[in-house]
Amino acid sequence: MFTGIIEEVGAVRQIEKKATGAFLTISARKVLEGTRIGDSISVNGVDVTAVKLGPDYFSADASLETLRRSNLGNLTVGSRVNLERALAVGDRLSGHIVQGHVDTTGTFLSKRQEGNSFVFRFGYPAEVGRYIVHKGSIAVDGISLTIANLTDEYFEVWVVPHTLQETNLNYLKTGDAINLEVDILAKYIERLLQRKGDDQEKKGGLTLQHLIDSGY
Repeated sequence: MFTGIIEEVGAVRQIEKKATGAFLTISARKVLEGTRIGDSISVNGVDVTAVKLGPDYFSADASLETLRRSNLGNLTVGSRVNLERALAVGDRLSGHIVQGHVDTTGTFLSKRQEGNSFVFRFGYPAEVGRYIVHKGSIAVDGISLTIANLTDEYFEVWVVPHTLQETNLNYLKTGDAINLEVDILAKYIERLLQRKGDDQEKKGGLTLQHLIDSGY
């Protein structure tokens, strides 16, 4: 589990393509502190396992499914990536609960300055729209952000200068794919409501579908 508070921006040093995915080597410093082989590291919001460690790098495997579902499949040598070590017992949860399981990719649309901050606009696919709410949390390339504005096609977040400097947001170009992980709490609530609705239907109680079928 992660918090969405990026510890450093690393750079892709090497990519070895395989039939089963890719073997990534990433330059890093901060996230190597206390890290052992087998530990989890978030790379652009994707939970990967460190299988090789060096004084200034780590290596990890990325499966074909991971490459397909996330923007890790678009990485090239030199690409900047957000890095975060897994949350340890006793650590402060400064962002929100981020699992490192990317739901889908969105698109970077635009950036504008508002005072000392910047407003980033991201497009998102309809499949995750029901989990995105105004003032709610979302992970963008592993960064915990708060949704300031929301439409059916895009959402906007305000980014302070510190976040801009400490993440890869400054390297984004219009049209770039970004990893999105919606708040897991929204999924739990949806599941609970579905189960409750199923139970009510089995008991013959009043349900939303019954009202719709009755013309309400």
